[in-house]
Amino acid sequence: MNVVIIGAQWGDEGKGKIVDFLAADAQIVVRFSGGANAGHTIVLGGERFALHLVPSGILYPDKTVILGSGMVIDPEALFGELSDLENKGIDWKGRVFISDRAHLVLPGYREMDREADARRAKPIGTTGKGIGIAYALKASRDGIRIADIDNIERLVNLGSEDREWLFQWKDRLLPLKIDLAAYLRSHRNTWRLFEGAQGALLDIDTGTYPFVSSGMSCAAGAAAQGGIGPRAIDRVLGVFKAYSTRVGNGPFPTEFADDSPGSLSQYIRKVGNEYGTTTGRPRRCGYLDLVALRYACAVNSIDRLVLTHLDVYDALEEFEACIGYHIDGRLTEDFPASIRDLEVAQPVLRTFKGWKRSIGNTRTYGDLPLNAREYIEFIEEFTETPISIISVGSDRNQTIVRESPWIR
Repeated sequence: MNVVIIGAQWGDEGKGKIVDFLAADAQIVVRFSGGANAGHTIVLGGERFALHLVPSGILYPDKTVILGSGMVIDPEALFGELSDLENKGIDWKGRVFISDRAHLVLPGYREMDREADARRAKPIGTTGKGIGIAYALKASRDGIRIADIDNIERLVNLGSEDREWLFQWKDRLLPLKIDLAAYLRSHRNTWRLFEGAQGALLDIDTGTYPFVSSGMSCAAGAAAQGGIGPRAIDRVLGVFKAYSTRVGNGPFPTEFADDSPGSLSQYIRKVGNEYGTTTGRPRRCGYLDLVALRYACAVNSIDRLVLTHLDVYDALEEFEACIGYHIDGRLTEDFPASIRDLEVAQPVLRTFKGWKRSIGNTRTYGDLPLNAREYIEFIEEFTETPISIISVGSDRNQTIVRESPWIR
């Protein structure tokens, strides 16, 4: 069985925790896109693990994790991350593999990435990890794949410094190299999770272009870059927060206008720990955008939603969510492609009552406060998509499962 998990907003939705939670029943976890610009945080027994390249299933001792064909991999970052895991008692050897079709991030890409963003009249807000350059070179057919690192003919266009740097990592990378499609075919009777990076609204084709990531963060990426075909996907889960956040520049129609001390924005950032796992930058915070969420469900064939950070609203008397936009005097409930339209959009807000009690120890849907359930059921009705899992805290066990994705 093949289950795909993507972010349904602008990233940072809590995918890492959900993949880690669902990996308990999987045998293989494949991350199919992105690079070290992504960051997934998992809290296990009070200890925090920050993953940037390694798939989230790594914390289970019996799971195989694979860096898929759509990833762009900085070897220095990868082995640094594996070393950190080893220092925390995680034995990864023999369980971590890399698709031979994945591309590499070379040292010079980082500076090229920062320089390219600095030249823009309106910077994208790149992490400066060289990810965009790696994807650009991939598209221009000048990239270097894992399959190429022992092929001298493919390396002739590299500078001597890049070649020497790559040779330093060659002997550590080659033992991890696999033919992903062949590996999954030989393990066809296993349960597999396919983990996306960033979020649907940062996808290069369906996101808020040009303020997007350079790779495929949509569900289709699992088929194109995960070693399986589209008909092999059994279920697509979209993870979203009870509110919205965004890192870097780009339109954000529901962003809180007031970010001063004591504001709702500051409260959510503090309680929700809304700081980038990769950059440490404070995330921009705003109301849940149901128009954007419904769009993400539609273009990704999301058949079940996963709600996270619901507990962040525990102390509020009331809160709001966006159900439409006013754009130049026109009301719309559709998510526009135009960046200009998104920048001038005024959200139409619906108010919901809070529940004023902690839900962190709640483990069944029926035990959630009535007002929390009414909020959840409104989201389901608006997006026309059931919410099957609800996270009520950062720890693995703070999770309510209404329907397992492993049930066909």
